[in-house]
Amino acid sequence: MAGKIISAEIRPVKFWRKNHARLQRGVTLIETLIAATILIIVVAGLVPVFVVGIQTTNQQGDIATRTTEYAQDKMEQLLNLNVVNLSSDGFNDGMTDTTVFPAKTDGSTGCTGTGANICGLGGTMVASSTVGSIPPAAAVKYFSDYLDVNGNLLTSSTGAYYSRRWSVTTDSTGTLKTITIVATSVQGAGIKGLAPSTKLVSIKSSGL
Repeated sequence: MAGKIISAEIRPVKFWRKNHARLQRGVTLIETLIAATILIIVVAGLVPVFVVGIQTTNQQGDIATRTTEYAQDKMEQLLNLNVVNLSSDGFNDGMTDTTVFPAKTDGSTGCTGTGANICGLGGTMVASSTVGSIPPAAAVKYFSDYLDVNGNLLTSSTGAYYSRRWSVTTDSTGTLKTITIVATSVQGAGIKGLAPSTKLVSIKSSGL
């Protein structure tokens, strides 16, 4: 029996090879340039965000350190009023004006130690009473001061870079005074974000 010849359909491969070669050729120079341009645009848009972030971090860190330093300076001054005013025991000092430099104890700034003209640590205070104020309450004369960019004491809030406010509160026995100081960077000084602020609290006992 003679063998049969089975025909097979042979498809052209020319077109397939052409498409396959096109897929294997990779990206063209134009495609590379387009991708690079898009990447540059995206990166350029993000650079300002990173720059502002770095500036804000550095600025906030530096200024926060300064507010802490200035708050500590005021606390030390108030805790040692008897060093400035030798006629005072410190605890009941009501005549040392620390809002000027050097501090005045002779009443020349208007602080006479009576009525609304009390300064220092509030003089002789009754139990459970407070003099001065801290934010957000309004500033109280003789219990707030202002500093320039270098930390020098100013005579008013004009040109201030930092503000300090403090209050003095007696306990129920009248033998302990709690001193609270808040030093804040003035927002108008060009601070980005929330203005750094430092709050310090200390207790002074009568006789110390």
